[in-house]
Parts: sequence; C-alpha cells; structure tokens
Amino acid sequence: MKILVTNDDGIYSPGLACLAKVASSFGEVVVMAPDVEQSSMGHAITANRPITYKTSPIVFDDLEAYRVNGTPADCVAMGIHLFKDFDLVLSGINMGANLGNSAWHSGTLSAARQAVLFNQRGIALSVSLSSNEVDFGNLEPHVHKALSNVIPLDQPELLNINFPYSPDGEIIWTKQAVRHYDGTVIASKDPMGRNHYWFTVTPIEAEEEGSDRWAVKQGKISITPMLVDLTDNRFLGNGESIH
Repeated sequence: MKILVTNDDGIYSPGLACLAKVASSFGEVVVMAPDVEQSSMGHAITANRPITYKTSPIVFDDLEAYRVNGTPADCVAMGIHLFKDFDLVLSGINMGANLGNSAWHSGTLSAARQAVLFNQRGIALSVSLSSNEVDFGNLEPHVHKALSNVIPLDQPELLNINFPYSPDGEIIWTKQAVRHYDGTVIASKDPMGRNHYWFTVTPIEAEEEGSDRWAVKQGKISITPMLVDLTDNRFLGNGESIH
C-alpha cells in the first residue's frame, strides 16, 4: 500500500510526525505538507502563483518528506501529480479537534476531501487539546488501532477521525454534529491603537448523543463517514418543477 501523509499544521508539527510513523506500519509513505501552518484554510487552492516544493528540513526516519509553499489541498494535488498511484491519503494529526461545523473550514479535512476528488480514499485525523501538550507517544497506539479498523474497508471514501485528549480506547461510528455557534465578534485594539477583532465559535447547544462532539466529550474515538456531495437529495426527491 502506498500512502500520502499531509496536514494543515505544517511540516514541523509533531502530529504529522506521529501519523507518518504509524502510517509506515501499513505501507510505503510519502510526506508532503505545507511549509508553514495553514490551519482553518478550508479547501483553498493556489491559483494565482506557482507552487514549489523542497525536501523537508525535518527527518521522518527513512521516509520521503517534502514541504510545499501551498495549502493542504495543494499538497495533496502536488503529491498525487508527482508520485501517482497512492492507495490512501491521510491528513493530520491535527492539533485541535475537527468536530461538527469545523468540517466546513478545516484544512485537515479538506486535504482528505481533496484526495476523494482525485479518486483516492481520504482520512482526516485530529486530537482535542488540553492545557497540557498532547502526548503523541501515548496517542500512537490509539491511532494505529483506529486505522487498523478502517484501512481494510473499501468504503466510505472520506472519513473524519477525532481523538479525545485522553482516549478510553473505545471507537464508535458517529454522525457530524451540526449545531449553531455563537458567532460573537470581540472588538479590541492592538498596542498601536488599531482596531482588531476576534471571532468566536463556541457551540450554543448541547452535544447530541451519537454525534462526533458527544463521542469525544465522552472520551471515545469518533469516526464519522462523510460525503463530498453536498446536494440536498431529500428536496430533489420531491420532484417539484420551478415555474
């Protein structure tokens, strides 16, 4: 099996190193990640300038590894163009959960989604944060267990895996939590007296049982099967015409 590993936290992320190490136990790995952090980049692609890549300054054991001056989606497109014939694209491990509505702006999940657009399977992996640093040594066996359960499957093409900060070891299938967020804008000033603003994304409704947010809050590893097609097929099923 040939696996492309990428992320949105950048080539220096310890989560990327952890994922590359675990992935190497499943097959041949090539790492291609952004040269700087690209968090919350969503599915942005670079269309107004050339993209380049260089050998990674970080040693990933004996793995091929490269840094790209582009977005997570660019890294996937570049990797598939250069190396071809991947069986799987893994994106992560993101430093911070990608639950619920974050699926819309997550660069981690968008990289996995880009893989599906190129007819590859894509799996995004993220871990919740705490006041302490993530211990990727402790997380590693949980990552291996989760991937061992889903890599042998032919479907679904797109998966979103989220690990709590301290997993209890149980893995459950979940649905995406779609809830409202506060959308509060906090105005302040920088040291030069210029106005600036912070946007908050705090959920205003409780976690729904069976959702990704609920599972991770319970200490479970959440795996959510996702679709690239955003069509509301229930509406189309009504068969109504526009007059």
